[in-house]
Amino acid sequence: MKEHYLEAVSLIERLHRLFLEVVKCELDNLKVEDINNVQTLVLYNLGNEQISIGELTTRGCYLGSNVSYNLKKMVQNGYIDQVSSKHDKRSFIIKLSTKGLNLCKKIDASLDRHVETLEREGIKSLKEMVDQLRKLEDFWESASTQRLRFSMSTKKTR
Repeated sequence: MKEHYLEAVSLIERLHRLFLEVVKCELDNLKVEDINNVQTLVLYNLGNEQISIGELTTRGCYLGSNVSYNLKKMVQNGYIDQVSSKHDKRSFIIKLSTKGLNLCKKIDASLDRHVETLEREGIKSLKEMVDQLRKLEDFWESASTQRLRFSMSTKKTR
């Protein structure tokens, strides 16, 4: 069981990197050169919402440490509009620009083609896989929360 557990962890990471490569290929096919694959996924996950930059980093659609650089590039290249918050002039709300929405529509169409191809290839159990991955996510969240609680309680007793 432990071998499968470690293999699953490794596979999840490899699959994410491969998916980023697939997104890069889609961008290359579309002749889009002013945005990278990670930034494209941020745009796609943002969709029609308007959120704060802080929320972007906590909602799980961004992997990486250079959020401000990537946001700056997406604003400079016209994919994201950045507006000062009505409630706090020090924070910003971001939303997709028309250019960002257009790219998301193209990426959405390509994902639809991927799903059709997966179904033709006989891969129809993605929902079950997602259900299992959500259970793994819950387990890891619980384990990390318990460790944090344990760590905090041991510091108090020292």
